[in-house]
Amino acid sequence: MPRLISQPTRIEAAGNKPKLIDEFVGVVNSGHGGVSVARMQSPPGWVEPGQRPAFEEITVVLRGLVRVEHEAGAIDVRAGQAVITAPGEWVRYSTPEADGAEYVAICLPAFTPATVNRDQ
Repeated sequence: MPRLISQPTRIEAAGNKPKLIDEFVGVVNSGHGGVSVARMQSPPGWVEPGQRPAFEEITVVLRGLVRVEHEAGAIDVRAGQAVITAPGEWVRYSTPEADGAEYVAICLPAFTPATVNRDQ
């Protein structure tokens, strides 16, 4: 039988400014360890620490621009586009434009603080 997720759980975000993370599916909200799906709302100028996650991450930008820095440069991902990062790859996400951004992050397996491996 289908299972309704009636509302997300707000997750604490890392970075230099407050960012909203609403997890719909994942370890915290639905008990799923194999995948997480979260809606992100980032303010202008938000930057998070670099990380080397143990999961694949698919980011679908709904509004604004998300910049994904990586060891070979950076990719600007605009509304209507997506980017995929591989497990073990160093990345740093930011929202440099004046309107911030809204996007969906899908992580396989699910995001956990222990598997994101943020820079110190």
